[in-house]
Amino acid sequence: MPHQDDEPTPTHHTTTTTEQGPFCMARCTCGWRGPARRARSQARKDAQNHTLE
Repeated sequence: MPHQDDEPTPTHHTTTTTEQGPFCMARCTCGWRGPARRARSQARKDAQNHTLE
C-alpha cells in the first residue's frame, strides 16, 4: 500500500509556457524546464521537443 505522502508519477508530459518579464519559458509536469527565450515560438518548440523525448 503506498504512503499518503507519495505523489503519483505523471504518466504523460503536459507542457505549458509561462512569461517572466520579456522572457517566455516552457515547463512540464515532470519538473523539466526549458531555457528562457525572448521568442514565444521558440519556447513552444522547446516544449514540443521535450514531449517527443
